[in-house]
Amino acid sequence: MTASPVTTPAQPTTSIEPAAPLDRTDTSGHEQVVFCSDPKSGLRAIIALHNTALGPALGGTRFYPYETHDDALADVLRLSRGMSYKNAVAGIPHGGGKAVIIGDPNSIKSPELLRAFGRFVESLGGRYVTACDVGTYVQDMDVVAETTRFATGRSPENGGAGDSSVLTAFGVFQGMRAAAQHVWGEPTLRGRKVGIAGVGKVGRILTGHLIEDGATVVVTDVNAAAVEALRETHPEIEVVSDVAALVRGDIDVYAPCALGGALDNDTVEALTARIVCGGANNQLVVEGDGGTADRLVARGITYCPDFLVNAGGVIQVSDELLGFDFDRAKTGATAIFEHTLEVLRTADEHGTSPAAAADHIAEQRMAAGSPTIWLPTR
Repeated sequence: MTASPVTTPAQPTTSIEPAAPLDRTDTSGHEQVVFCSDPKSGLRAIIALHNTALGPALGGTRFYPYETHDDALADVLRLSRGMSYKNAVAGIPHGGGKAVIIGDPNSIKSPELLRAFGRFVESLGGRYVTACDVGTYVQDMDVVAETTRFATGRSPENGGAGDSSVLTAFGVFQGMRAAAQHVWGEPTLRGRKVGIAGVGKVGRILTGHLIEDGATVVVTDVNAAAVEALRETHPEIEVVSDVAALVRGDIDVYAPCALGGALDNDTVEALTARIVCGGANNQLVVEGDGGTADRLVARGITYCPDFLVNAGGVIQVSDELLGFDFDRAKTGATAIFEHTLEVLRTADEHGTSPAAAADHIAEQRMAAGSPTIWLPTR
């Protein structure tokens, strides 16, 4: 395979705001955590496999300038756990895994580093299948695939499915349509105002779906260039200065599509929207009983669990392992509409939050899977 260009567009360097469990670096709930170091290329990475009861772990690689090693470890543990739930709810035969590469992709990303990372992925023998995430792109996965068989999200020219953001955004749109059906009685955003925080890969595509459906869209992003690029395609969008202005504005739906920690206490208290449905992972700052999800219920806000509605990307890249068929993958992502309706109805019937209802469905499916870790077939 010939070398591919390495994509290093400008990335915001704001801090990630992770959820705060009692010990955010406790690895005991994970099957396997691998620390990777290649001094020659400068690679420092962590691969976390949370649960493989339903099959080999699948999840993307995040490339980010974490302030500390513990921040990176906490992020990969949280993200990999989320992938277990996402893949289970999506109904695909994969467990949950994730990887993080530590460092600023704008300064240290190189073909040598990505190939070194691919060798570590290959060393797991198929127990972990990687893909794109924040800071990694299709062209990067082409390079990673030079040294591992277990890289998805590659370019079509290299046998892949291309950018998984396409079906991630489509799936979020389907979840939003389901929430609109549940709240307003119609599966459309026509005549509604949707506020999108983060118009990178997913937020940009989601904007197009919403405008086509007849919604008004207002956006914000720390990356001014991303906003200007979107305005070139959709000059009708509104732009506000920051997330605080967005959530306090007159919006019907709030769509967090940037990094995690979007739903902190201040945001939940300020929200005017009736629905929260976005592509960002790990939106709830405080999980569990009495946490952010319950506060949203108390305020009458319908929350679509992030790992439920943003599963279109993993549906897309998992299909790549079968020999990619876009129509087949899109059919899988379309089912997010029905999955979201099921979760919202179940939550209402049982008097619980949608987050708890979705967790329960995922946990039931994982419990019904293999009682032992997944191993490659010899």
